[in-house]
Amino acid sequence: MSRFRSLWQASINATKRAFAWNFEDLMPPRENIIFSFNSKDELKRWHLYSDSEYGGLSSASLEIKEDDSGLSGIFSGKLSLDVAEGSPWRMKRSGFCGMRSKKFDGFIDLDAYDTITMKLRGDGRSYISTIYTDNWINSPGKQEDNSWQAFVSSPKDEWHEIKIPLDRYLPTWRGNVINAKLEMNPARIVGMSLSVNAEGGVPGAKSGPGDFKLEIDYIKALRT
Repeated sequence: MSRFRSLWQASINATKRAFAWNFEDLMPPRENIIFSFNSKDELKRWHLYSDSEYGGLSSASLEIKEDDSGLSGIFSGKLSLDVAEGSPWRMKRSGFCGMRSKKFDGFIDLDAYDTITMKLRGDGRSYISTIYTDNWINSPGKQEDNSWQAFVSSPKDEWHEIKIPLDRYLPTWRGNVINAKLEMNPARIVGMSLSVNAEGGVPGAKSGPGDFKLEIDYIKALRT
């Protein structure tokens, strides 16, 4: 009888292990690399924008450089609060620059993930991480995507891995938080961006016009 019980228990344990293995095998990987700045080809996936498109005088660049720690992306430039003389644009504010990914071919489905992580080396400023999803909130049927934003900051001159739960991203409309309870649809992500403003941001962070520099190693999705 004891031998039968041992065989029966061994069979149950084997079944549990097989079930656990099969369940984990069906799950997506625990991390999904969305962007990796370890090749100059990565530059083709991004475009830059700034207040200069509307008469401002800020400027930005994105390049891939190599140092002792390897290749990384460098988003840098200069923030200005000034507006070009004679500009036809009636700007309400200037002093912003950003790098936005070109639209994905279809959607990126991050429904199985709960966190965005980035490895960054900052300059003391706070930056804005934006996730763009297929439009269903602001103007259904129009081209403008929905945007979800969170502040990010990294210690000056030090590499740091930053983790932002997806539920920390707030819905925004042209830079302003939408005061309503809305949920992101992570299964229909169409793009991402990183941007910087001369004013505002995390309390205690560097602000004001002047130079900025953010180094980027990768952007990933995590299943924690």
